[in-house]
Order: sequence, then C-alpha cells, then structure tokens
Amino acid sequence: MKLITTTLVALSMALSSVAYADDAHHPEKAAAAAPAVLSSGEIKKIDKEAGKVTIKHGPLVNLDMAPMTMVFRVKEAAMLDKVKVGDKVNFAADKINGALTVTQVELAN
Repeated sequence: MKLITTTLVALSMALSSVAYADDAHHPEKAAAAAPAVLSSGEIKKIDKEAGKVTIKHGPLVNLDMAPMTMVFRVKEAAMLDKVKVGDKVNFAADKINGALTVTQVELAN
C-alpha cells in the first residue's frame, strides 16, 4: 500500500511540473488567463478602413505608458461599430505582433 501511495504522489508531482514547464514555454497561455487591465479614454477619431482608432487615454499600466493621445489598431473590426467620436470608454490594449492594439473596449458608465 505504501508503494502505491508513494508512486501516486511521485506521478502527481511529475505531471504538475510538466504542466508548469509547458506554460513557461507558452507565456501567451498564462497571459490569456489573466484578466485584462482596463484603462479609461475618449475616442477622438475612428478609421474603419484602416482598422484603427485614436484614443486620448490615461495611463496604460500594462504597457508602462503615460497618458497621451495615440492611434491603436483594433483586434476586431466590429469594435469600431461599438463606439463613436466623443465616447468615453474603458479599454484594454496590448502589443500584438509589434503593434499597439485595442483588445477590448466598452462604453464607460
């Protein structure tokens, strides 16, 4: 019985270390599991043809950026249908393939 228990504990530890090692090699999995940090901003311009939006925003903590007005790509073109110039929004942005990209946007309350 002791041999079975010891074997099960060792197997459990081995499997958990394999799962941890897999996440270490695929940081996007770990990032996808983390909730997005939303920043506040105001829509200044929308360019549907280019798939871009200009936002005057507060600090972007996850990107270590100070408040400013800048152009972002959008992850999904449908996001641009949710907002209009002048809207106050809460949004998440990240660097995707080298481009600053809005990954989530919602109207502020």
